Amino acid sequence: MRTKLVAITTLAVAASLMVSVQAHHSNAAFDLGKEITLKGSVTEWFWANPHCILQLDVRDENGQVEHWVTEGSNPPGMTNEGWSKTFLKSGDQVTVTVHPVKNGKPAGRLLQIVLPDGKTLSTFGGAKGAVARAAAGAGAAKVPKVEEVIPAR
Repeated sequence: MRTKLVAITTLAVAASLMVSVQAHHSNAAFDLGKEITLKGSVTEWFWANPHCILQLDVRDENGQVEHWVTEGSNPPGMTNEGWSKTFLKSGDQVTVTVHPVKNGKPAGRLLQIVLPDGKTLSTFGGAKGAVARAAAGAGAAKVPKVEEVIPAR
């Protein structure tokens, strides 16, 4: 009887942990059918678990600045894609492609970045739009053509 109780308790705990992990990795907040590309200035680069965070200021044609927050993958996963803790500095001009959040706020899941030196890095499988096509055909030394630049609201 005691063995059966331990087995049932263990299964219940394992099931609750799986639900918790699945909820953490949900894509529900992001519009996975949409990719937008932003040009901006890095304000912060956080290299931390469970997700790296890139914050940047995007300036529209009127000079108004909108602060964007983008979520990357975890540090080990991003390291495997060529990212590093120290390669971004405040003030760096970058072009990023994101899956925006559904609620319209200036936030999204980071898919790809074009660094100041023209190098392109991806995360979460990368971008599927013109930036990715241009990067694949142009090589890392050229800055890819931007598909869509979203100005500040």
